[in-house]
Amino acid sequence: MTPKEKAQQLYNDAYMRWCHELSHDKNVLTAKNICIYICNEVILEQCKSSELKDPRYQDERLMYWNEVKQEIEKL
Repeated sequence: MTPKEKAQQLYNDAYMRWCHELSHDKNVLTAKNICIYICNEVILEQCKSSELKDPRYQDERLMYWNEVKQEIEKL
């Protein structure tokens, strides 16, 4: 799954599950914040376990999740 597709999937899931404000603008902001939080948690976990993995794989995963965050911010 591309970073853009993953970003859209996370956003859609967050919006549908947790965004129940009256205004669409508030819902968008809430969904984006949830998704960015999720990405940050994944990145943090990757960094904590980096000594156990191949550095090239680690870099690819971190780059992927950072790209997902960038795509979320564009939504």
